[in-house]
Amino acid sequence: MNVVPESPRLLLVEDDVRLAAMLAELFTAEGYDVVQANDGQRALHEGLTRQFEVLVLDRGLPAIEGLDVLTRLRSRGVRTPALVLSALGNPADRVEGLDRGAEDYLPKPFDIAELLARIRALVRRHDTTAVVLAVPGGAFDTQTRTVTTGTGLVALSEGEARLLERLARRSRQVFGRDDLLATVFPDATDPGVVDTYVHYLRRKLGRNAVHTVRGLGYRLGPVG
Repeated sequence: MNVVPESPRLLLVEDDVRLAAMLAELFTAEGYDVVQANDGQRALHEGLTRQFEVLVLDRGLPAIEGLDVLTRLRSRGVRTPALVLSALGNPADRVEGLDRGAEDYLPKPFDIAELLARIRALVRRHDTTAVVLAVPGGAFDTQTRTVTTGTGLVALSEGEARLLERLARRSRQVFGRDDLLATVFPDATDPGVVDTYVHYLRRKLGRNAVHTVRGLGYRLGPVG
């Protein structure tokens, strides 16, 4: 089971207020759950703390330049497909954007139909390829909810799989219990459900599957 929101979540990073409003309205009409950031610092925060299916960002941003944001996200293990939308559109600019982690690059001004088609392609690619994740002691198939280990196949419940996927997609990130409750178990009200499912994962995959960071929360245990 590949866990994605009903509406693909899109992070839109654009400091031009009018263009950002137009793009947000356009993307929302196309069925995306749009989160906006108007400077690089906010974009970095959103990209590190929330899960997105696609990222659309400008280059000339306040606080942190767009490609620097992307480089920092990639260095922290964030692999969300990114499309750079920039007035810097000569071949050297496009090559730099792709070399620094973007999956696609579209110069301004752009054709709206082409922009939407490129984003759809990125979302499809992300959905079909990001289904096997490295986890402590094995490989996690998010479609079948199974972990292949050195000793065999371990089946996970839906809740266990959602929790493991959340941790594995951001393997270096520490998640607070409230964050995991909201994103993995949105129908639950007791934060203790997070601890319970961490226990379940450790029981099935070993004590090192999930690491406790004292006073902060949980992160994926060491891989490899």
